[in-house]
Amino acid sequence: MTPSAHLDTFPRDRLPPRELWPEIVLDRPEFQYPERLNCVVPLLDRWVEEGRGDAPCLFSPAETLTYRELLERVNRLCNLFLGEWGMVPGNRLFLRSGNNAWMVAAYLAGMKAGLVVVATMPLLRAREIAYPINKAEIAVALCDAKLADEMEKARELTPGLRRVVYWGGEGPDSLERLVSRQSPDFTAVDTAADDVCLIAFTSGTTGEPKGCMHFHRDMLAVCDGFSAHVLKPTQDDRFVGSPPVAFTFGLGAVIFPMRVGGSFVVLERASPDELLPAIARFRATACFTAPTAYRAMLPKLADHDISSLRICVSAGEPLSKATFETWLAATGIKLIDGIGGTEVLHIYISAAPDEIRPGSTGKALPGHVAIVVDEEGREVPRGTIGRLALRGPIGCRYLDDPRQEVYVQRGWNMPGDSFIQDEDGYFWYQARSDDMIVTAGYNVGGPEVEWALLTHPAVQECGVVGAPDGERGQIIKAYIVPAPGFAPGETLARELQDHVKATIAPYKYPRALEFLAALPKTSTGKLQRAALRRMARGEAA
Repeated sequence: MTPSAHLDTFPRDRLPPRELWPEIVLDRPEFQYPERLNCVVPLLDRWVEEGRGDAPCLFSPAETLTYRELLERVNRLCNLFLGEWGMVPGNRLFLRSGNNAWMVAAYLAGMKAGLVVVATMPLLRAREIAYPINKAEIAVALCDAKLADEMEKARELTPGLRRVVYWGGEGPDSLERLVSRQSPDFTAVDTAADDVCLIAFTSGTTGEPKGCMHFHRDMLAVCDGFSAHVLKPTQDDRFVGSPPVAFTFGLGAVIFPMRVGGSFVVLERASPDELLPAIARFRATACFTAPTAYRAMLPKLADHDISSLRICVSAGEPLSKATFETWLAATGIKLIDGIGGTEVLHIYISAAPDEIRPGSTGKALPGHVAIVVDEEGREVPRGTIGRLALRGPIGCRYLDDPRQEVYVQRGWNMPGDSFIQDEDGYFWYQARSDDMIVTAGYNVGGPEVEWALLTHPAVQECGVVGAPDGERGQIIKAYIVPAPGFAPGETLARELQDHVKATIAPYKYPRALEFLAALPKTSTGKLQRAALRRMARGEAA
């Protein structure tokens, strides 16, 4: 590793031992970065230096910022951090907010000042907020005043947290007031390309959240990988989406357009009912959200002008063929599917619109190597179910966590997903490896059954897991949220079972169905299958 700019050596000291890192692949020209690199310079400063300072950069319902205006806000924040507050490069900066201009500016400023940003979801509660603060030994936090209640409760659980400052409030100690007296000029800290700039904590669906440590070069690698090869944005593009910026999927909707000098929209509330009018109002060209949201938007399309859209990206949960085809028929736009992860920052398997095969996740992106392996790590023949193994320009580096040895094996990232790879190199998602249902000797992926159920108009949402069974080992159980106008009950259950039998192999039909008002989800909107499995075990007992 190159000499660090961090005076606080905590980030490098807490990286896993090098022998536990995955192999990093940086052999393509687009991933050749200089040893000294601060990622904010090519994302933001560059465009002002090249005379595009008056170009629009950030849109929100509250304000619009050009590249120059955003740069000046970022620089003032940097001067506040390193000047008035006396922070030093390598210190961690905690951020808590929905998607708004101050969240984006603080995120960029933290990295430009050589700090390490730790951003969290707005829905987290005090104990969930305290965990990353204590784990990353954070002393300074910035928070939207609207979220002050839980932040203040978290202070009682975080003895090392010395300073909490709010924006969106009033008074002399508000962030806006403190920033206003700072200089708008600041030279980026001369960080190394492999200095940590971000610790992204996982959602904790498999235990305590894991802190994923990413470098300055990683921020550009996702722009020069997935974005450049699949989305191919230009300066005319304007991105919008529902994921929080604190979620790395949502972070992409900010930095992808900035990498090419385009613009983006931030929305604190971005449900389907709010996302559709925002697309029309801001003339967005690219939309990021989950399959559930695309399905919810379908019946509302006639009331909104989305003619500006050219790209729609789906991630966060499996995209069914039915959702793909219905969206395409309604809009003429092919949903771009992809699988990624916090451990590798963003998407690593996907396909550009002209290469999409409906139902397939896509191919490994240029610069990435993906294979399907058995339990011993040996590559299996094409067409065989196995575990996904991945190498690329970014790899998993957990913050001081023994689970590093679980995620990284033999130099490969092991995301925990089961796939089939066909003869043409396309990957077909089966399930999370721990979501495979073994019933009477058959291996069945829960998502495949979910996709079949979602082709029925009575199903608004569903989750499928294995439930313990004395005779078969497990049976397939479906938890279903009925669509409006459909009454849950035995008649509908039998109809849905018959529908699945007619859609996929009959042995994959759910032998048990339960109707719910809502499915358990994480703060990022992902279905919590672990919660459904616990429910199924409890009901079986």
